[in-house]
Amino acid sequence: MKLKLLLGTALLVLGISTSAMAEDYVIDKKGQHAVIQFKIAHLGYSWLIGRFNDFDGTFSYDEQNPSAAKINVTINTASVDSNHAARDKHLRSPDFFNVDMYPTSTFVSKSFKELGDGKAELTGTFTLNGVTRDITIDVNHVGAGPDPWGGYRRGFEGTTTLALADWNIPFAPKLGPASAEVELYFSFEGVKQ
Repeated sequence: MKLKLLLGTALLVLGISTSAMAEDYVIDKKGQHAVIQFKIAHLGYSWLIGRFNDFDGTFSYDEQNPSAAKINVTINTASVDSNHAARDKHLRSPDFFNVDMYPTSTFVSKSFKELGDGKAELTGTFTLNGVTRDITIDVNHVGAGPDPWGGYRRGFEGTTTLALADWNIPFAPKLGPASAEVELYFSFEGVKQ
């Protein structure tokens, strides 16, 4: 009886410990398997697409308990790149990102909700231009599995739309109503640690 009780307790503890073990990942920016892009209407006539070239981040994910997933990302706002040097200089100025005063932008997750069919909803605190607000990101699972170098990788992509006025961007009213919102897109491949 004691043996059965000990065995049962050991299995219970083992089951709890394995189900509570989230996998930790570092976002693979070195191999450029990650991107943070933005898309905004240019005066309502065309689309301007740009990116941030420098960022770091980590995330954790447990397939048995996805709601415990977490992600932290820090963006170097001076790394903004719209493929136009003069415009990038303007984007770094106090009219937009004010990178001298706010050199980084951050996202820290608060909740992760699986919706089925590889889709999820990620909510967290986003700080940009000295303003901190909660945002929700629509997430898609891209995939997970071993890589050719003996490691293990997992990837997600997501989108969200931000109103420029919410982030204290002084130049926003001059852009006109067609450019009042910007769409953010990210694709992150993480390397399991």
